[in-house]
Amino acid sequence: MKKIFRTILIMAVAILPFAASAQTNADPEGYVTYSLPMTTISLEVEAVQETFYAGPYARYAEKYLGIKPRMKDETTVQLTGLKMTPLVEADQSRRYSLYVKKGTLNPSVFSLGSAGLVTFADANFGTEAVWRFPVRTEGDFAGKGVSSNLTSEATTLYRNEKKESAYNRVSVQQNMVVEKTLEQKAAETASTILDLRRQRLQIVTGDTDATYSGEAMGAAIEELARLEQEYMTLFVGYSEFQTQQMKFEVIPEAGRENQMYIAFRISDKSGLVPADDMSGKPVVMEIIPQKFEQTAVKPVKAEVVHYRIPAICTVRLKDGADLLLQSRVPVYQLGQDGSIPVTVAVIYK
Repeated sequence: MKKIFRTILIMAVAILPFAASAQTNADPEGYVTYSLPMTTISLEVEAVQETFYAGPYARYAEKYLGIKPRMKDETTVQLTGLKMTPLVEADQSRRYSLYVKKGTLNPSVFSLGSAGLVTFADANFGTEAVWRFPVRTEGDFAGKGVSSNLTSEATTLYRNEKKESAYNRVSVQQNMVVEKTLEQKAAETASTILDLRRQRLQIVTGDTDATYSGEAMGAAIEELARLEQEYMTLFVGYSEFQTQQMKFEVIPEAGRENQMYIAFRISDKSGLVPADDMSGKPVVMEIIPQKFEQTAVKPVKAEVVHYRIPAICTVRLKDGADLLLQSRVPVYQLGQDGSIPVTVAVIYK
């Protein structure tokens, strides 16, 4: 008999959660105490935060280079990875104690976790749903083209000139040192960029008096490209990127009519933030349990083992109207609770 109880207690410790203290809330001796399972949906989220700095010559980029860059500084966050995993935990609101008589319960009955009986052998019972999102990029034609975006047109100007008795005004030329305007600086920089491109093209095509070969040609082209890129940032600006990884968890609530939860939020300033941080836009999780028919069951007066059958749910993650991820997940607390007589448990030997 001692051997039987020792086996039962070892199984209870291995697969059942105990949330009682040794002094005040100790579970009764000689009883098997267990909790029904509940599902927590774990989300591992990855995002990239871009901090963009606009170039000082951005408003002249279209005029001198024929491109339309971003005009102002901004910070944006975009999801790049998302993994959803259902996990099993003990539902502390559904704890039961069972007195086991000799020969009435086979401890192996607790291994029927897939059928709804509590067990932690399949704690990560759900399959992972993983989606990756590429960072959105726009076409970049900033480094293309070697000709100027400006051209010249001939035009005729007319002026009224009074003759005979009139006095003719004589113009006097005077040179003054003045500061260059921002547009003049932009024009000079654009001219330098086009000149660098022409030099690079001449080296590649061999249309130059200098002779380049092997590593010398590669080094020359690389240096010209580096200089061009430095000058181009004055027009198109530059970005700094930071990768952020966070973990969020959603616990579905039984009895809740509207099974929609804010899983987390995305803030352009702070990146990934918890659901209660109102600074970001919400990413919503929608849980749709699969409907099942209720069957009439006659109550049985006997010692019973309580168990729980999970509801198979369709879980969707949405960013506004965009569907980010969808998967089928068993959720225990949204399912159906049941019980089995202890005397019947011997059938599972």
